[in-house]
Order: sequence, then C-alpha cells, then structure tokens
Amino acid sequence: MENASARNLWGDFLDAHLEFASEDAPKVIYFGDNEKDADTCADLVCKEIKRATSPSLKGIQLRNEKLPKIGDFYVVTDWKGTAKCVIRTTSVKLVPYFAIREEHARIEGEGDKSLAHWKKVHWDFYTRELAKFGTQPTESMIVVFETFEMLYKK
Repeated sequence: MENASARNLWGDFLDAHLEFASEDAPKVIYFGDNEKDADTCADLVCKEIKRATSPSLKGIQLRNEKLPKIGDFYVVTDWKGTAKCVIRTTSVKLVPYFAIREEHARIEGEGDKSLAHWKKVHWDFYTRELAKFGTQPTESMIVVFETFEMLYKK
C-alpha cells in the first residue's frame, strides 16, 4: 500500500481487530471524480449515512478492474488521500440503471437521498466517466450496486 495515511489506518484497524490480521492489504479508494464529492462522500461514510456505492459495470470493465465481492476491504480517503475509515463489502448486485429504486438512493445516502437526486448526479458521473472511453451511459446499462459497512475510523 503506497498511501502512508491509508497504511497507518489499516494498521490501526488490524491492531484493534486481530481477527482480520491475515487479510490482504485493502484497496485504497475515494468516491466520485472531484474533490467536493470525494470529501463529502468520505464524511458520509464515516457517519454511516452512505452505506452503498454504484459504479457502472461498463466503467469497471473499461478500466480492467475486478468486480467487488462480499468481504472486500477498502480504506476510504478524501480527495487528498487522507485515510478516513475502513469499510467492508456486504453485498453486490448487478442492477440495470432503469431499475434503480428509491431504496437504493436512500442507502447510498447522498444529497437529499431521493431517487431524483441519485439519477441526476449518477447520470452526470457516468457521462463523464464513460466519455473518457468514447462511450456514453444508457438507461439499460448495468450498475454495480455495492453495499458496505463502516468498520473503523479514527
């Protein structure tokens, strides 16, 4: 793990939770693609308001990333790379964009937690994300709806 802040937080987490000592080093992540969103989301995760995320399957595939799986650990940072908390994936569901419901938006915990807000900010994000690969989002694209629990914060 290159990020010293994340490495220190992961070490502190392992000191407090020896049952996870044999786990591989977690992926270090931030949410969104800009400072405001990353910092806001990190704060919401630490407060246990944001308990899910929903990247596009197409974006994951185009970046050659692995699909998340139950039990994955992550160190969440702010935009500047300061580690904020440790989370662990509790479920992963592949859902068409058009099938996202109010409950998904509420669990994701951003903005006013409404479906309308979720659809606006995520469509805008998917548009920016996929434009880098010369493609665009569609109503039928698959969203990877990943729920998680916050396990540790400083």
